[in-house]
Amino acid sequence: MDEAAQIKKRYQSRKNSTGDRYSLFNRGNLFMLQQRERVLLKLLEKNGKRNFGGYKILEVGCGEGFWLRELMRYGAVPANLYGVDLLSERVARARDLYPNINITQGNCETLAFPDQEFDIVLQSTVFTSILSSQMKRNIAAEMLRVVRREGIILWYDFRYDNPVNPDVKGIKRSEIENLFPGCGFDLKTTTLAPPLSRRLAGFSWPLCEMLSGIGPLCTHHLAVIKPGPGQNHQGSK
Repeated sequence: MDEAAQIKKRYQSRKNSTGDRYSLFNRGNLFMLQQRERVLLKLLEKNGKRNFGGYKILEVGCGEGFWLRELMRYGAVPANLYGVDLLSERVARARDLYPNINITQGNCETLAFPDQEFDIVLQSTVFTSILSSQMKRNIAAEMLRVVRREGIILWYDFRYDNPVNPDVKGIKRSEIENLFPGCGFDLKTTTLAPPLSRRLAGFSWPLCEMLSGIGPLCTHHLAVIKPGPGQNHQGSK
């Protein structure tokens, strides 16, 4: 069974197990979301990305469209938003929720877009759900192919393994740099460890703020990746 089929099988096995685990009525989830957004907005502003109304944006592994919806809050125009996901049921759900966004089903190892088509290409917790090194390289190469030379890649993903989910393998900074050779990186750690956030935020929001300043307790990397001046935009094709 190839990696794409394995991913479908793994998601199918756990799709009904989450319940309301990610509900924003859980103050821990709300804390993590707001913490990440603060770091994201600072990174975007620092790297000159504010006029979202003029950006064409692609999310690889878009799921049900959460990030694309969030980008509309920053001013992105639905007609300029594109998402691709491997799982047909997630694509169907995203299309129902956001009929004005361009969402397609497919394997992101081969993106059906021209070279240098997008101002921003993003991925969120996609790469740590892929166990094949070759598939990771293929998708990273496609992301580089379709982003404009003056554009950016947004990365948000685990930097640690998930001890309760063997299907999630953390990615260190060195691996990210190897996936996007020759690029510039502005990388931050964020997201107070979910077990801590969910346990403590309802009790003490200031305590979560304090703990989130301790780098090793933050489980994710959030990064702006900039193509280098000599970057090959021909991708893996």
